[in-house]
Amino acid sequence: MLPLEGIEVVAIEQAVAAPFASARLADAGAHVVKVERPEGDFARGYDDVVKGQSSYFVWLNRGKESCTLDLASEEGSAELERLLARADILIQNLKPGALERLGFETARLRAEHPQLIICSISGYGDNGPMADRKAYDLLIQAESGLCSITGGPTEPARVGISIVDIASGATAHAAILEALIRRGKSGEGAEINVSMFGVIADWLAVPLLNHEGGNSPRRVGLAHPSISPYGAFQPGSGPPILISIQSDREWRILCRDFLGAPELGSDPRFATNVERVRNREETDARVARAFSRFSAEEAIAILSRSQIAFASVNDMAGLAAHPHLQRVTVDTPNGPVSFPAPGFAFVGEPRHYGPVPALPRKT
Repeated sequence: MLPLEGIEVVAIEQAVAAPFASARLADAGAHVVKVERPEGDFARGYDDVVKGQSSYFVWLNRGKESCTLDLASEEGSAELERLLARADILIQNLKPGALERLGFETARLRAEHPQLIICSISGYGDNGPMADRKAYDLLIQAESGLCSITGGPTEPARVGISIVDIASGATAHAAILEALIRRGKSGEGAEINVSMFGVIADWLAVPLLNHEGGNSPRRVGLAHPSISPYGAFQPGSGPPILISIQSDREWRILCRDFLGAPELGSDPRFATNVERVRNREETDARVARAFSRFSAEEAIAILSRSQIAFASVNDMAGLAAHPHLQRVTVDTPNGPVSFPAPGFAFVGEPRHYGPVPALPRKT
């Protein structure tokens, strides 16, 4: 039996954040009814690379039942009321205030359905000076300062995935599960407000604290702003290799086994991480010279023997062919599609992932 079998979810959702949360609930056995506008979730049109379908939509809407409702009409409003009457969870990420303007105030819903768990995802939450502002992933990346610490030295950059949306969806999922546990004890529902800005601000706590402590982060590309050496280096031949030295003990091992200079392990300029970061340019230069003496294969062999953490600097072609990548296959209206499996598994309990819904025909 799946953990959420018997749980009814109504998801008035679009794009990424809310669909991410409801997809995880569907994976766990919940019955998710995805309420789409008559023309469909606009994420259906983001691209057409998956057998003529949107990669975003296929990834985030497996296992759901779709229905199209014009919530501004009497018929659509009545159908949503019917769905909510038997729902355990309502997830929505419409524009701030949109659900209330349609007549579905959360106060009324909680009064009429006291066991209902309502989760609303918005750019800036339900209060504060920017609560009414429309928001999307990259806008929040910029507003929060995330872009300022991402990329190389010359200019800020976007994180290469919809990190704010995904983080907000994962946060909503966790909060909903907490609310379900509490409801199991008290019988009471909950109202949850997820702020995309608040989620990513929480994730930015370390760079913010560094800034407020007088060490404002700089963009350092494929390097770590507060650990050294932790970055990508070019061997004499082959692709770049990224190494991570997490302790002074590991630094001494690297000096002995890879740099061929054990004395650097106790050199006051490099003996501690604080000093290595302070002298990052020289630290990295010494590591780079060592890498230049080896091919990628030779470097990997030495690092492996010394148990130094490293990674290949791959691209999407590398991920597609990666020996460690696990996939799931789901049915879609245009045929089966394979993509990465969720990053967790219940041991001995293989899961089946439901199909991606077609846009219901208008009647």
